Amino acid sequence: MHKRLMKGNDAAVYGALMGGCTHFFGYPITPASEIAQTASYYFRKTGRTYLQGESEVSVINMLYGASSGGARVMTASSGPGIALMAEGLSYLAGARLPAVVIDMQRAGPGLGNIWPEQGDYAMVVKGGGQGNYKNIVLAPASAQEMFDFTKQAFTLAERYRMTVFILGDAYLGQVMESVEISGELEQSERKDWALYGDKESRRNLITSIYMSPSDMEAHNELLQRQYAKVEREIVDYSETDTDDASLIFITYGIVSRICHGAVKRLRELGLKVGMLRLKTLFPFPKERLKELARKKITFVAVELSNGQMAEDVRLSVDGLTKVLSFNRMGGEVMKSQDLVAFATEYLKG
Repeated sequence: MHKRLMKGNDAAVYGALMGGCTHFFGYPITPASEIAQTASYYFRKTGRTYLQGESEVSVINMLYGASSGGARVMTASSGPGIALMAEGLSYLAGARLPAVVIDMQRAGPGLGNIWPEQGDYAMVVKGGGQGNYKNIVLAPASAQEMFDFTKQAFTLAERYRMTVFILGDAYLGQVMESVEISGELEQSERKDWALYGDKESRRNLITSIYMSPSDMEAHNELLQRQYAKVEREIVDYSETDTDDASLIFITYGIVSRICHGAVKRLRELGLKVGMLRLKTLFPFPKERLKELARKKITFVAVELSNGQMAEDVRLSVDGLTKVLSFNRMGGEVMKSQDLVAFATEYLKG
C-alpha cells in the first residue's frame, strides 16, 4: 500500500490489476491511449494477458470470448471507439457476460477533437446498441477514483453479470494526482455458468439468441429484473450543502470539481447553494432527486454536453421543481466563476 503521482489513465490500470482483471484487450485512441500502453507493460509483467486487437470491433468480441471462459476482462477507449463496439456491447448484455469498459470521453460528434466532453452520456447510459439492455455506469471525478472505481467494477460486473462502464473524460485521464494504491488483491473465482472446456462446464451455454418469441421475451424480462435489482442496491451519489439550499447543482465527473469550487464561493457570498454529485449514472438517483425536488429547490444540471443528463434529471423530478441547464460543448469547459455568476444572477434576479 503506497501513494504514487500518476495520471488518471494509469490509475485505472492499477485499479484493474488490484481488481483481479486477468485479460486486457485494447486498441489505442486519444485520450485513452495511456491505459492500453500501461496495461501492455504491467499485465505482462504480472503474468496476465494483454492483447492489442486490429480494431475496436475485434476488441469487444475478444472480451465476449474471454468472459465466456470465466476471465475477468477489460478494455478502454474513447467515444469513436465505443461507438464501434456498440454491437458487441449488446451481445455481452444479451449473453449476461461480465466485462469492464472505460470510456475517456472526447468532443464530438464524429471525429471531433481530443478535448474533454461528456457527450457520450446518452450512448453509454442508455445502451448504444440493439435491444432492451443497460450497463452499470460509474462516474469518477479524480485519479484516485479512477483507481477505486475500476477496482470495484470487476466485483460489480460479476455480481450482476453485466458490463460496467467507467465514464471519464480527457481531463480526468491526463491529470496527474496522488493516488493511494490500497486494498486487497481481488481474485476471480470459478463461475458456475462459464465455459472452462472441462466436464463440469460441458452443459453451460453462452448465447443471446432465442428463436421463440416467448423465450426471447422471458429472457428480456429476466434482464429487466436484474436491472431493477441494480437500481435498488448500488445507486451512489454525494451531497454538499443541500440541507438548506435554494439552488442545487446536479453534476458528475470532472465538472463536479468545478461545481464544488463554485458552491464554496457562493456560500462565502451568503447564497444558499449546494451540489449533488452523481457517482452512478445507471442506476440514477431518481428517488433522492424527487425528495429534494419536493422542497421546491431549483436544480441546475451542469455538464459538458447539450443537456443529456439534464433530460434524466427532468424525468426524475416529473415537474416537481424547475430544472435549468448550464452547458459547454466541443472541448470548452466552464469555470467556477461562470457558475458563481449564473447562480448569483438567478438567485438575486
